[in-house]
Amino acid sequence: MKHLRQQIVKKSQWVVVKVGTNVLTHDNGLLNIERIEYLVDDILAVRELGKKVILVSSGAVGAGMGRLGLKSRPTENPKLQAIAAIGQGKLMEAYEELMSRSGAIPAQVLLTADDLSSRKRYLNTYNAIRSILDFGAIPIINENDTVSVQELHSTFGDNDRLAALVANLFERPLLILLTDVDGLFDGDPALPTSQRIPMVEKWSPSLMQMAAKKKSPLSKGGMSSKLTAAKMTTASGGHVIIANGETSGNLTAIFNGEDVGTFFHGQHGIRSARKRWIGYAGQAKGSVIVDDGAAAALHLRRKSLLPIGVLDCHGTFQKGDIVLVLDKSGNEIARGLSNYSMKDVLLIRGKKTREIHELLDRCPYEEIIHCDNIQITD
Repeated sequence: MKHLRQQIVKKSQWVVVKVGTNVLTHDNGLLNIERIEYLVDDILAVRELGKKVILVSSGAVGAGMGRLGLKSRPTENPKLQAIAAIGQGKLMEAYEELMSRSGAIPAQVLLTADDLSSRKRYLNTYNAIRSILDFGAIPIINENDTVSVQELHSTFGDNDRLAALVANLFERPLLILLTDVDGLFDGDPALPTSQRIPMVEKWSPSLMQMAAKKKSPLSKGGMSSKLTAAKMTTASGGHVIIANGETSGNLTAIFNGEDVGTFFHGQHGIRSARKRWIGYAGQAKGSVIVDDGAAAALHLRRKSLLPIGVLDCHGTFQKGDIVLVLDKSGNEIARGLSNYSMKDVLLIRGKKTREIHELLDRCPYEEIIHCDNIQITD
């Protein structure tokens, strides 16, 4: 298993490194320049191996809190946005100073959830990051906390999910989540009886139960959000490592083949960029409820969704929008691009394909969702 991990790490071209607030800051919220310095050294060393490295960096709110002398993270959105604005410049200033010593060029990329939920902007983000790398610069990505508003559903929730979405822009990425623990443990990491899990080959619901429910006053994530990010990435064929970012040299050690952190093996097969966007980045505009036969055809045989299998639908979706596909119990079984608006689906639901033209006076598509535009939910 160790040899398999070493081979995967060695072959990985796209490397997304996410570093959390707890790693980048002291307990009082001030930036830990020494730790950022060895993180930068590690990233530059990985680049020398020919890897395309993308950094997803938390720390803006934490840095802003440190500059303002705040002891705990506020809950009000306007205050968080202001603190992020104050801290983001300080964070990038640190990266600029440390990277410039070796001639490296950092490139700040601030994203909101909307930037990746729109197919056009999703592709624009991908092309921008590729161009930054082509120029030899290092993309440093953070959520744009200054303009993101949680009530409008435009925040990622934490940078672990953002890192997974960025990783899924690329084919078979290696996502490295640097945190303040040594990886995933079979119990509370603080207990001496708990053991680190070196490798996870297949996803299991029991993994979420291993996540320690520990929260920090500075960060939004935790082991649960990291496992969710790992599931998103591995389901699309990528690989993930959760490791301790507080230990100097851990990133370099990973690429030296050392047994650091917990390695999550990606599922076999590569999902297309289009399906990765449908499944994880795009926002659903509604839902369709299907009968047992349609649910089985989708989940087991990867068939298209025909009108005859649809029982009902909800939302305000139009042709081309992403919709959730739910079974009769309300469980999500897939996501896909609808060939019809909600209004039309209500007219043709439960009908045979040959009846579509009679009901709509047209039949542009035989399927409500074609199998090429469906992403099965794991």
